[in-house]
Amino acid sequence: MSQALEDLLSEIAACRVCEKALGHEPRPVVQAGESARIVVIGQAPGSKVHASGRPWDDESGDRLRDWTGMTRDVFYDPAWVAHMPSGFCYPGKASGGDKPPRPECAPLWHDRLLARLPQARLMLLVGQYAQKLYLPRGFAPNLTEAVQRWRDAPQGRFPLPHPAWRSRLWMAKNPWFEELVLPDLRRRVSDALADRSSEPD
Repeated sequence: MSQALEDLLSEIAACRVCEKALGHEPRPVVQAGESARIVVIGQAPGSKVHASGRPWDDESGDRLRDWTGMTRDVFYDPAWVAHMPSGFCYPGKASGGDKPPRPECAPLWHDRLLARLPQARLMLLVGQYAQKLYLPRGFAPNLTEAVQRWRDAPQGRFPLPHPAWRSRLWMAKNPWFEELVLPDLRRRVSDALADRSSEPD
């Protein structure tokens, strides 16, 4: 890892911009390596991830890995996969789930981090917050239609539903996701990770 990326990750880890708004100790969760082929952009860490400090360290992560076909070893190797949520810190609880990601994170950190990931080939946009950040304005009126139009997304960007437990209900209502989207997702993930002729730094 270059000193520039290492310094940036240390700067993110030390970020306290939202501390007063959060009402708890910030713990930014991020993973990145300059050779990363895939960038996973989700919502924000949940309480379990906040406790462990490891991205997607919960049942949602298990489901996301199953969707992508990635092993845990690859998923958690920054040389292959970067994790850059819409909000880096756990936002706290709200009625019916977690609060939305803090809006300060993406404009503060995303461009700087992406600039240090020159080999990224595939960006997984997991959930509506990531899609609002990285799909064109007006691309789709809601998450379901955004995912249904996955073939029309800008090159290298792949919209997905959030893999929370509710996704099982969503998948039951939208069988095309498992029949059509997941095979293409796994193919694109495999293609992005295919160049293993030289091990990444």
